[in-house]
This record gives sequence, C-alpha cells and structure tokens, in this order.
Amino acid sequence: MNLFQKISSWANALKLDVLALWFALKHPKMPFWAKVVCFVAVTYALSPIDLIPDFIPVLGYLDDLMIIPALVWLALKLTPTDVLYQVREQAVDWIHSNHSKPKSYVGLFFVMVIWLICIAYVVKYLDIWI
Repeated sequence: MNLFQKISSWANALKLDVLALWFALKHPKMPFWAKVVCFVAVTYALSPIDLIPDFIPVLGYLDDLMIIPALVWLALKLTPTDVLYQVREQAVDWIHSNHSKPKSYVGLFFVMVIWLICIAYVVKYLDIWI
C-alpha cells in the first residue's frame, strides 16, 4: 500500500468516525464529558467553514490535519466501547444508504462568532477602521 492509499484510508476512517460521533451524541449511554468533547469535535468537523481558511498557506490545513483528528481521537477514547460499536454500525448504514453528509450549523455559528471577535479586536485595539 503506497502513501496516497494510506492517507486516503485514514481520511475515510476519520469521516466514518465523525459520523459515528454524530450518532453518539444522541445515544443515551454516553457520559456527560464524552458528549461535551464529542459535541465540540462533531460541530467543528461538520461546520461548513473552517476556523482557519484553507487558502492560508500551511496553517489553512492545520485544522484538517491536526485539530480535527485530535478532537475525534479524544472523543473516541471517552466513548464507551459498546456505544462506539453501535454508532459505527449506524454510520456505515448511513453511508451505504447514500444520505447526504450532515452539516453543523452550530459549528458554523461558533466559527463565525470567533471570527467576529477577532475582527472586533483588530478594529478596537489596533485602530484599524474599515
């Protein structure tokens, strides 16, 4: 297996895990703190926009390569094994039934709020007026 196939396989597994965590949020056996981490991971991963836009060299892909996988890894570690097995089955069924990719408008909201806070900071403290 060459490097491209390994990366592609890893990316597909990550997509499956994000979808599984989306289902885990609704599972009644999920502990509170696991749900909190899971919520952060899923809302950011499924947000239609990134915190760091991809057009920024190097930093633009930092969230895709480090932040999201780290959040997903932590959420998976906090998820009970039996719940993880069930939600991964749900995720596979979802993918095979050709449903569209879920989107997180809550994640969109949080990213937009962070961007607005940054813009307000720049305008106020650096005296830059648009």
